[in-house]
Amino acid sequence: MLKKFTIRTAKRDEMIDITKYVQDVVNESGVQEGIVVVYCPHTTAGITINENADPDVKRDMIRRFDEVYPWEHELDRHIEGNTAAHMKASTVGASQHVIVTEGKLLLGTWQGVYFCEYDGPRHRTFFVKVLEG
Repeated sequence: MLKKFTIRTAKRDEMIDITKYVQDVVNESGVQEGIVVVYCPHTTAGITINENADPDVKRDMIRRFDEVYPWEHELDRHIEGNTAAHMKASTVGASQHVIVTEGKLLLGTWQGVYFCEYDGPRHRTFFVKVLEG
């Protein structure tokens, strides 16, 4: 089963918890044992798994990415001016996979799946693919 989702991001940099979307696709698929893949088809956004209990983690991650990849750098040549967004997205990655067992995502107690926006606000898409086995 493959599902496409469209979301609207609100900020230049943000992490949106999409765990419920992913679990809903697993539920709809009826798969009890398998793998789910979450994929982002954008070069300035990504998918990660990280803590979903303390919102300070998201804020700290965004701040630290800004420190490592400043939005403006005098040596950047990319005409759109969003080299930092490309760097952040490459660091995070375009996809994540999660084991499905007993019909549930096998995530740690504090883990969630996040859509990571680095060049917003925009309308974005992501895909969820459930594989049985």
